[in-house]
Parts: sequence; C-alpha cells; structure tokens
Amino acid sequence: MLVNRIISSTVAGLVAVVIGFASSVALIYQTVINLGGDASLASSWILTLGLSMGITSIALSFYYRVPILIAWSTPGAALLIANTQNFNLNEAIAGFMFSALLIFLCGITGWFEKLINKLPFQLASAMLGGILINFGIGVFNQMNETPLLVIVMFVTYLVCRQLIPKFTMLVVLLISVITAWQLKLMTFTAFSWRLSEFTYISPEFSISAILGIGIPLFLVTMAAQNLPGIAVLKAHNYKAPVSSILSVTGFVNMLAAPFGGYAINLAAITAAICMTEDVNKNPEKRYWAAISGGGFYLLMGISAGYLMEAFSSLPNALIYSLAGIALFTTINSSIQQALSEDKMSEAAIITFLVTASNLTLWGISSVLWGLIAGSITLIAQNLLKKSNYKRTDII
Repeated sequence: MLVNRIISSTVAGLVAVVIGFASSVALIYQTVINLGGDASLASSWILTLGLSMGITSIALSFYYRVPILIAWSTPGAALLIANTQNFNLNEAIAGFMFSALLIFLCGITGWFEKLINKLPFQLASAMLGGILINFGIGVFNQMNETPLLVIVMFVTYLVCRQLIPKFTMLVVLLISVITAWQLKLMTFTAFSWRLSEFTYISPEFSISAILGIGIPLFLVTMAAQNLPGIAVLKAHNYKAPVSSILSVTGFVNMLAAPFGGYAINLAAITAAICMTEDVNKNPEKRYWAAISGGGFYLLMGISAGYLMEAFSSLPNALIYSLAGIALFTTINSSIQQALSEDKMSEAAIITFLVTASNLTLWGISSVLWGLIAGSITLIAQNLLKKSNYKRTDII
C-alpha cells in the first residue's frame, strides 16, 4: 500500500510538471526571442523558473501539509509576447521585479486573503470547472488532427480507470508516447546533454516599464493564476494560506527576476492533478504529490537545455490530450460541487459559463469576469429575496 501511494504521488507530480512544461515552454522561448535573447538565455530562464518553482513547491507543501504547487505564469508569458516589443531586456527585468514586489505587498498586507475567504466554494468550484472544461473538450477536438492517437489514449484511460486507477495517467503517458512513435508523429533530433547556466541581467527601471510590463503582469498573474489557484484549493476543501503563499512567491520572484524568473504563482490546472482521489484517498496525504512535482521542477531546471529539445519532439495532440485526460476527474468533481446546493446553482452556472467563454473586456480575462458575474447574480438573488420577504410582511 505504501509503495502504491508513493508511486501515485510521484506519477501525479510528474504528469503535472510534464503538462505545465510542455504546454507553455514555447511561450517563454518566444518571449526571450522577442526581447532580443537567444536559446541559451531561454535555458537560463527555464533554469531559474524551475529552481524557484521547485523550492517553493516543496517548502510550502511540506510546511503547511497542503498540496501547494507553484508554477510559472502562462498568461503572463503570453502577455509579455504581445507587450514587450518596445522594451529591452533590462527594462523587462525591472517590470518583473515591480510585479513581484506588488504580489509580495499583497501577501504581507493580507487584503487579498480577506477578499478570497468571502468566496463561496460553489462559485470557486464553478470557476475551476469553467477553466478546465475547455481542456476536456480539447481532447476530442484533437481527434480532428490525429484520431488514432487520441482514441488509443482515451480507451487506455477508460480501461485503466477501472482496472488500475492509481496508475492510469502513467500508463496513458507511456502508451501515448509509444503510439506516437509507431505512427511516426515524433520528430527526433540529435539531443546533446548540457547543464543550463544562470545569466544575470541588471534591471533598468522606468515609468514606461512599470506601466507597460510591471502592472499588467501583476494583474494577469493575480487574476488569471493566483485567483484560480486559490479556487482549486478551496474546491478541494483545503484551507489555503493565501497571504503566506503570496509573500513567499513574491519575495522569491523578486530574487529570481534578474535571472529570468518573470513570474511564479499558484498553479491551478496542474495543481488540480495533485489533488484527486487517484493520488491518495486521504486528502491530508496528497501534499506529497506537490512535493514530488517540486522535485521534478528542480530536475527540469537543471536539465532545461536538454528538455527543451526533448519535449519539442512530442506532437501537440499528445500534449493537449494528456492535459485534458488528466483533468477529467477534476472537471467531474468541480461541476458536482458547484451544483451541490440549489440556492447557489444559478450563480454557479453563470460563473461556469462566463469563465468557460472567451470573454475579455479591458484586458481582463474571463476567469475574473466569471467570478464577478456569479457574485453579482448571487447578490441580486439575495436582495430580491429580501425585498420579497418585506413585501409579503407588509401585505
């Protein structure tokens, strides 16, 4: 039994890191190129991010006995690609440091945690479901490109869920790689092993860098990463030490920024993989999966140069399908929890639908708008009920 739990936690951590790395490493590489860097500098950034995420994931999870997985900001990387054309590397580093400082201040003041504690878990679950649902749908969309590969992965998942649920994702990963190789979907190149090295870049502070990079990166990281990350913890009934997490990640981020650590934050989608029943029936023991993920982050950072070549050989269909299949269980539980109470169901559905949409207003993503829409629905319902009670009393 102990061996099974160790393997389950290790596999969950590995799958979380594989999905997190493979799904967005291209964005980080493109960000570096846009800022005038090269592949060597990109390896330095991955090294810095890997060590930062690994150390904080292990330390926070072990200290609080909660599965706290830290990740880089994927929306932040996408923002940087679009927002950094008029900035150089030194100005970008200054923006990273300012964003990290703001996150650190949010942690030590505690205002963000007070706000989050008022969030009903049904809305948190609905928001999580809205974030993840497109990953689940994406599995079947990939059948348009590589139907045989995805069908093999899906059937493997269904069979393993019934026979060996603890090792489902490990078997799916292995079978998918073998199938992709047999179908000649993998592109092999001559891999060369080399350790990554740190590259220091001095910050160059300016008003334009703060307004153009620092503040937008802060808003995106908080709204599209930390907020969903906290929702994931709440949806799985964990008491999230929000202020401590923000303080630690903000401080480490400030130290890592000159070496390419543009933004680290709570993981949401990949963290959910570490919180399912498949990891451990006992929720109090699932933090070992996040610790395992932290360990793989460290390995990822040290071998960033090699891994960037290796992961580029995997087909996109395999990566996206693996991400979606790994989240089937979480999507199911999120929707069930969101609709667990009748009086909250309408607000939860609104939250779910808006979050799952592509709505973007004033640069704010659908994740935050979903929560706002659900909260407004809930407040409106409560106000109307109170007015009806008063009218009934008068009559």
